[in-house]
Amino acid sequence: MRDKTAAAIAVCSVETTVSVIGGCWKLTIIQELLDRTLRYGELRRAVGEVTDRVLTRQLRELEEDGLVHREVYPEVPPRVEYSLTPMGETLRALVRDMDEWGQTWVAAQRVLA
Repeated sequence: MRDKTAAAIAVCSVETTVSVIGGCWKLTIIQELLDRTLRYGELRRAVGEVTDRVLTRQLRELEEDGLVHREVYPEVPPRVEYSLTPMGETLRALVRDMDEWGQTWVAAQRVLA
């Protein structure tokens, strides 16, 4: 567990959730990994306009907080795959609900425009 997450636990459960899944690209990464295990390059293409540095940092944080599993295969060149842990899988309903809410919000904005 990251120090930031440990500090958030002392505040409240909402702050803990934001610490673990908040941040640039984390929910997008989780959403992509809900469907399948991905290699780094596949994940980078699926996520979109993210730099290698940011994607790597976000993956490390998700791994440290126990949501993402990183598997390194002893091959040349090394093959690295990312998947969700059982705890990461528990976010499926939350991500689905957030996706639905986002679509509803976008539709409402179009009506107002």
